[in-house]
Amino acid sequence: MPVESGNSTAARQVKQKRKSHSLSIRRTNSTEQDRPGMQRDLLEGQDSKLPMALRSNLLDLFGQIEREFENLYIENLELRREIDSLNDRLAGEGQTVDGGDLSKGALKTKASHSTSQLSQKLKTTYKASTSKIVSSFKATTSRAVCQLVKEYVGHRDGIWDLAVTRVQPLVLGTASADHCSMLWSIETGKCLLKYAGHAGSVNSIKFHPTEQMALTASGDQTAHIWRYMVQLPLPQPPADTSASLDDDVDFSDKDEADGEADGPSECPTIRVPTTTLKSHQGVVIAADWLVGGKQVVTASWDRAANLYDVETSELVHALTGHDQELTHCCTHPTQRLVVTSSRDTTFRLWDFRDPSIHSVNVFQGHTDTVTSAVFTVGDNVVSGSDDRTVKVWDLKNMRSPIATIRTDSAVNRISVSANQRIIALPHDNRQVRLFDMSGVRLARLPRSNRQGHRRMVCCSAWNEENQACNLFTCGFDRQAIGWNINIPALLQEK
Repeated sequence: MPVESGNSTAARQVKQKRKSHSLSIRRTNSTEQDRPGMQRDLLEGQDSKLPMALRSNLLDLFGQIEREFENLYIENLELRREIDSLNDRLAGEGQTVDGGDLSKGALKTKASHSTSQLSQKLKTTYKASTSKIVSSFKATTSRAVCQLVKEYVGHRDGIWDLAVTRVQPLVLGTASADHCSMLWSIETGKCLLKYAGHAGSVNSIKFHPTEQMALTASGDQTAHIWRYMVQLPLPQPPADTSASLDDDVDFSDKDEADGEADGPSECPTIRVPTTTLKSHQGVVIAADWLVGGKQVVTASWDRAANLYDVETSELVHALTGHDQELTHCCTHPTQRLVVTSSRDTTFRLWDFRDPSIHSVNVFQGHTDTVTSAVFTVGDNVVSGSDDRTVKVWDLKNMRSPIATIRTDSAVNRISVSANQRIIALPHDNRQVRLFDMSGVRLARLPRSNRQGHRRMVCCSAWNEENQACNLFTCGFDRQAIGWNINIPALLQEK
């Protein structure tokens, strides 16, 4: 029976160990390939206080690091296979090389060179990736700060629209499906006045530019103009609500009780309007004052918009041309321009600057219902649609939008800040997002079980005069919310 020499036995044992080690490495590699998706799913499923944009950025950076390490790992496997093949070649040529001699000569030189390359690549990748992560953290320090300031609760049905008065005293107005419109103290959240003159849902509210007058549009096929006089209450210290909040209560299940329990009990009520505008044959969905406040425009489901004289209540012009129901109307703050939006996927620009010529331009930039189109202080129009996009247009050249914002949910009545030129987007999915005029996302308003809207957000409105509470939103959860939005100047320049 032949007896193997000690050197050949040792070489065979070393070879078997290396093969088993190579097999274990291959198995580890197969499990490592499945790990990034598992880690990403695990991180996305965790409840983190980091913003979604920051978390997504971190996940992408870590994914890049992991892919670089995978490439280096594959190169390491190839080097190990080359070492094994060289070892087999030496053994086939009859050279007796024991385990200690494998680390000498040419193999040692090649292995040390590959090791130095590997370490250098690891250092380079680590420095580049960490620098990206640090820079991303630095960028987040200039993000917008959005804080909930006040909730306005008292309506018994969803709130379709809201606006802030343009003259002192500054109050918040809301229009609700409960057939009422309410005026609120911005600081205290108390209802100051209720208008109950409509026989249908109140779909819109706008305030006169210079007088204490309100314009409301309703499902009863009319628009009402009514005067108001309110006295602001003295600010009250915040009450301790810790004893009345139950940590185990889901606030999304309290909607039915909110309307009954929190209704204003001592709120003065107006039931008779100063002026009634009635020429429509369908629901009046929106209304607005033209510059100067002597005329108003109304938009209806009868596919027409009407221009009225406020003093005489007479119909001046009937603006026809839309193929389907109108959804919104808006007037320019300084010029006699009107924009109407419709379910026919278009919005129209009506020019009344020349009394003898009334021109109209039709814009087809969306693929679904245009829910609103509004003017900015400059020469821009911003339109939002159920096709989940918002587009910014230049009045001087409206052949194509200058910016397009794509979202994940239908967009309702948008608003643009006059001072900061920030677009507030209320969504069907209960979110409110902020973008600049170039389409760059600035922030998303916080929403959780204890703050934010719990139903569809219908409208947003900016308040340029109050820095403590400068944005308002309303939704079908029967409440309006006041927010403090702080956008750093550096972020706006970007």
